[in-house]
Amino acid sequence: MEADWIWGLGGGLLIGLGGAVYLLGNGRIMGASGILGGLLDGSGRNTAAERTTFIAGVIAMPLLIGLLTGGTPDTHVTSNAAVLVLAGLLVGIGTRVANGCTSGHGVCGISRLSLRGIAATAVFMLAGVLTLAVLRQLLGVV
Repeated sequence: MEADWIWGLGGGLLIGLGGAVYLLGNGRIMGASGILGGLLDGSGRNTAAERTTFIAGVIAMPLLIGLLTGGTPDTHVTSNAAVLVLAGLLVGIGTRVANGCTSGHGVCGISRLSLRGIAATAVFMLAGVLTLAVLRQLLGVV
């Protein structure tokens, strides 16, 4: 049996731990899109150091794990640049429409039994499944 599932388990545990530490440390929900958005639009100036540290950790931790383990898992990301750009734009728009992202709604919202977080997670999971089905089965681009 392949052991690639361990990467998903470890990543999920780290995200959950990060969300718990962030909530316990400063009493706020760890929503990555809100943290980054506050840096980009200037609304988070008073917590810029904390936000920058969080974003740096999100970038540095996979690199550190890759160095410690001797490699990174195969992500199966498409090499189609147009699909990647479109996907990034759609995710960005979706986080604005939903007032949050997977870490805020999915990880922190569900763990707090937030109805808004549960509903948002159900909607973006369904949207992801439908998008993949259309792109893979109908258009053949993924």
